[in-house]
Amino acid sequence: MIKQILGKIPRKHSKSAGDSSHSANSVTTSKRSEGGGKRLSSSVDEAISAPYSVLNIRNNAEDKLLRDKNSRLNGNQVPASYEALPSFRDVPNSEKQQLFIRKVKMCCVAFDFTDPTKNVKEKEIKRQTLLELVEYVTSANGKFSETVMQEVVKMVSLNIFREFTPQPRENKLLDGLDLEDEEPAMDPAWPHLQVVYEFLLRFITSPETDAKIAKRYIDHSFVLKLLDLFDSEDPREREYLKTILHRIYGKFMVHRPFIRKAINNIFYRFIFETERHNGIAEFLEVLGSIINGFALPLKEEHKLFLVRTLIPLHKPKCLAMYHQQLSYCITQFVEKDCKLADIVIRGLIKYWPVTNSSKEVLFLNELEEVLEATQAPEFQRCMVPLFQQISRCLNSLHFQVAERALFLWNNDHIENLIKQNRKVILPIIFPALERNARHHWNQAVHSLTLNVRKIFYDLDPDLFKACQIKFQDDESKEKEIKEKREATWRRLEELAARNAASNEAILVP
Repeated sequence: MIKQILGKIPRKHSKSAGDSSHSANSVTTSKRSEGGGKRLSSSVDEAISAPYSVLNIRNNAEDKLLRDKNSRLNGNQVPASYEALPSFRDVPNSEKQQLFIRKVKMCCVAFDFTDPTKNVKEKEIKRQTLLELVEYVTSANGKFSETVMQEVVKMVSLNIFREFTPQPRENKLLDGLDLEDEEPAMDPAWPHLQVVYEFLLRFITSPETDAKIAKRYIDHSFVLKLLDLFDSEDPREREYLKTILHRIYGKFMVHRPFIRKAINNIFYRFIFETERHNGIAEFLEVLGSIINGFALPLKEEHKLFLVRTLIPLHKPKCLAMYHQQLSYCITQFVEKDCKLADIVIRGLIKYWPVTNSSKEVLFLNELEEVLEATQAPEFQRCMVPLFQQISRCLNSLHFQVAERALFLWNNDHIENLIKQNRKVILPIIFPALERNARHHWNQAVHSLTLNVRKIFYDLDPDLFKACQIKFQDDESKEKEIKEKREATWRRLEELAARNAASNEAILVP
């Protein structure tokens, strides 16, 4: 009878039994998570594009090593039981947001990716969790709460904000070397970082993220740290940062003046202090899109940005690394307000390189784009100093510089501007054309010069002959001055030889 009574009392499960059942559930969940990458929605597949798709990253070493439970990484201790949480598909809708927060907090643990043999299983669990978060944010159909936003920003900050260690290759920027052929430094943590960046991008662009609430957490401090990341050596990271910054600028209108000012300060430091930064091209690409959206008439603040920031960006030796993007920004300003052409052209002349021929070619390329958007009144204001500089380029011993300067006549708009103002321009450049025609060493430059001379001669023979006569007179005068100078030196030498014995001063009448 006692046995019957005891048999009716519910038995308490032993600890070992509970552990084994929990372990079994964990294994099941882990396996489910491991397969999660294959079951992610097509929207995630489309957004994370090849060749850097996080969905294509495989980790075959997961089951080979046990995790180091007591390791401490970046100040975050790896929990002893870092196991995958249930999938969003396995919980009711009412619990999904709470599960989302738990998964976000779980991703706050940072791992050391410089050692691929450490925490292999935990890294894969975290990666799969991040992929689930990306899918959840993409398909979310309810406004994110303030708690969610706070946790998201905290998790993203812990994962992406870090100090960069200077690389030896940075010093080569100061020497103006061509770094395009060098292999960029790739961050070993990128397969993990990419998913975090993708998550942040989806979160910012999601219609369920209320900008009025999110701006409390995606604040000035967050933006400044994000801008600091543009100095990353990894071009893949800078590409994501560029897209994210553009989305933040578009969504958080309250931050726009601050973002522009912060980028300005980075540019000032680059131009006038370090001349070393990896993300100038990406900043300019973002700004090119922003400038394109400027309303007319342009604000004085924007014109000052052109004069104080964009034009001085032509000064650094490493201009080639970002010149394409810079040229686009400059041209955007001129197309929006043609009166700025005079300021831009005079700015280019101010920073025109003296000894760097490859940089000179870049300047001539940009000059053609600016002149194409320049109207006659603005052209007339700056044509004298402009063609004095072009004249020097025509006589350059570097054939690419001379050739590129002569190619300006192939542009119909520029040729028309020159023809309309030929009475001012031809006298300035005629000596350079004449010298090239007589004794330039490069055959291509010689031929192009003869073509340009023929254009002027056919257009206005009288002006051409007048310039030719003046050039010959100037040559005669220069010859006379040279002979007088040589005669003076000969007299000085004779007087010096005659008075060599005495210490008397030599007077030359």
